[in-house]
This record gives sequence, C-alpha cells and structure tokens, in this order.
Amino acid sequence: MAQAQSLYEKVGGEEAVAKVVDYFYEELVLKDETVQHFFVNTDIEKQKQHQTKFISFALGGPKNYTGKSMAKAHEGMNIQPEHFNAIATHLHDALAHYGVEESDIGQALEKVAALKDDIIYK
Repeated sequence: MAQAQSLYEKVGGEEAVAKVVDYFYEELVLKDETVQHFFVNTDIEKQKQHQTKFISFALGGPKNYTGKSMAKAHEGMNIQPEHFNAIATHLHDALAHYGVEESDIGQALEKVAALKDDIIYK
C-alpha cells in the first residue's frame, strides 16, 4: 500500500513553501498595520528562510529547522492572541492563494495552533 503524501509533498515541497512564505510576508504580514511592527528590525530575507524551513517541517517535510525554540524566538515580543490570530489568518490566505485545499490548510493551521502557548504573552 502506498504511503500517503505528506502535506509538504502535496503542496509542492520547499520551493512551493518558499513562494507561500514570500507572499505571506510581502503581501500580507508586512502590509498589516496590526502586526508589521513586529518585523521592523528583522532581516526579512533571513526570516523568510527560517519560516520556509519551519513551515516545511510543520507540513510534514524534512526537519531542517534549526532556529530558536518558539518560546525563545518570541521572547519579549508580548504577542497577544489577536496578533497570533492575524498571522494565522495570513498563513491561511497565503496557502489559499497558492491553491492549497481548505482541509489541508486546516491541518496546517492545527499544527500552528498547537504552538500558540509558546508564542503569545512572551
């Protein structure tokens, strides 16, 4: 019996995830006045590379993410639930923009939601 494709494979691998991440930041996050301030002093190209590896891993791809833990990466940012939800919505919209099915987006967002406690109020 053939093994089911991971979500990562289904969306097209790292190259496809990188396109989603580009769109996520350039068209959504950095244009959203409620969350863009979190990225003012961020090397956005480096951030995109980390995010591509992280999202690839979250979608069942290779574990190439070697960045800080979620709690450490968000330390001192005081991210509130509405900020977290805005970013999750942008991720949803970026995945949808590239034709990822709603059920698959839901699966990806469940993985992100599982990290919420490591991200908010830090």
